[in-house]
Amino acid sequence: MSLFKPRYKSSKQRSYLHHAFINIRAAGLFIFIVLLQLCSYGQQAEKPIRFGIIADPQYADKDDHGTRFYRNALQKLDTAVTFLNTQPLDFTVILGDFVDQGIKDLPPVMERLEKLKMPVYNVLGNHDYVDAPDRQNLYRHFKMKAPYYTFAKGEWLFIILNTNELSAYATNDNSTPHDDWAAMSDQLKAAGRKNVYPWNGGISKKQFQWMEKQLISAERKGKKVIILSHHPLFPENGLEALNNREILAAIDQHPCVRAVISGHHHPGNFAYYKDIPMITLEGMVETAHQNAYGTVKLSADTMIIEGHGRLSSRTLTFKH
Repeated sequence: MSLFKPRYKSSKQRSYLHHAFINIRAAGLFIFIVLLQLCSYGQQAEKPIRFGIIADPQYADKDDHGTRFYRNALQKLDTAVTFLNTQPLDFTVILGDFVDQGIKDLPPVMERLEKLKMPVYNVLGNHDYVDAPDRQNLYRHFKMKAPYYTFAKGEWLFIILNTNELSAYATNDNSTPHDDWAAMSDQLKAAGRKNVYPWNGGISKKQFQWMEKQLISAERKGKKVIILSHHPLFPENGLEALNNREILAAIDQHPCVRAVISGHHHPGNFAYYKDIPMITLEGMVETAHQNAYGTVKLSADTMIIEGHGRLSSRTLTFKH
């Protein structure tokens, strides 16, 4: 007789144990299936992120000039805010150039943006610096927590750059940032670059290192990243950030970056930089009556931009 053969006292006991074994096995299979479904549900249940987008309202209490209709920006903002408040949005981003002539014209713009029912995240533009009494603390007038910063929503990290930091208009004479801007400008001119204009700027080494730390941290945490800036990074057409190539080279090292969204170039623009969508939004200030604003829906694999007025609609599939 085998030492390992179970010995039962009766057929009734054998039957009971047999059914118990079957029930235990069935219960284990059921638990396994439930766990699989829960895991699948967790993957499918990642809620899309939805947010509003506006670039370059550039309001000023002055006469129209060319294709720019400065006073019309307030009515356009009213229309955009009314629509965005009807949408299930997590937040709205303003991509800079709230005003054309600096903060003296800012109150009526902020009054309208304060009517938005969701959080608002702001980006500084070059026109926002006009006649700024305190350039270092200008961001406070725009209800920003810092000139450049991050915020998170769900599985996404949003990095807001200040591409005005090194520029003629945002630095004080005889200061280290001004000297850094001048040195950068000289190098770009010597290299034959076409973006050295008074309305363009770049980021400092300090901000660059900060950006890289944010990207490294995002990768460690499994976050997906959207970068927001006033000056575009790509394609190059003379309106890109001064040190756009250095920024792009850093971004290229971090697959967590899904897209870059910018303003500044009022006609709008779009291109891929090594599979990363580079989106330049159309400026609201352009044209007498046609508006420019929209919404973005972010999911794990896609970005859907629903544009209104001149703002382009796009459906983009992330390639990594």
